[in-house]
Amino acid sequence: MRRRFFVPQFEEKRAVIEGDAAHHLGRVLRAEAGQLYELSDGRQVWLGRVSSVARDRVEFALVEELTSRRSSVDVTLLLAVVKFDAFEWAIEKATELGVNAIVPLAAARSEKALLSAAAKRAERWKKILVEASQQSRRLSVPSLGALTRPEQSFAQQGEELKLLLSERQDAPTLRTLLEGEKSSNVVIAIGPEGGWTDKELESATQSGFNQVSLGNLILRTETAVIAALANLNYALGAE
Repeated sequence: MRRRFFVPQFEEKRAVIEGDAAHHLGRVLRAEAGQLYELSDGRQVWLGRVSSVARDRVEFALVEELTSRRSSVDVTLLLAVVKFDAFEWAIEKATELGVNAIVPLAAARSEKALLSAAAKRAERWKKILVEASQQSRRLSVPSLGALTRPEQSFAQQGEELKLLLSERQDAPTLRTLLEGEKSSNVVIAIGPEGGWTDKELESATQSGFNQVSLGNLILRTETAVIAALANLNYALGAE
């Protein structure tokens, strides 16, 4: 299976990769003239043949346009910041599962030291999203929002279906709420290990979010991300 890489644009039957990605192609993968790779600019996918390899620049001649499919469901993930190894694993898997946007949340019960360091991790997180998108052969890379307070982020969402994972015993299960649902735009909020505060839950309700659960099991944040997104893809027929 050919590797896929992202390019800024296609221009006159050619494309160029520069910087770290070019260095990886040339020095790690040892790309050579004549080799074929899949290239995406976020809108189209082309088969490209390497025409030249320099230290931090790889040029391609475009061979043919390949079939590409966009997901039928647009999902935004609002994810509370947790320990960085778990958070980074979660956003990697969320990318593989097709989310279109990820917004890190500075939840009240997120560790303060992590929130202070989050801004410095943004470039690393973007790199993770790119690598996960290439590995899973996505058409485009999900966007990464700035660190935001939950109340502010809840109020900014305008999607058709708004979901918030809750530990409330009387919250309906995600499976129940999704029965018969046909929404193509979804936002789902997943909190920190300590859960949401009452203030955050009230803010979410006021912004039109439906509280849902994943059943009786208590899951870690990163596990909940996978379980929730897999449920969404199955129920809404994401392709």
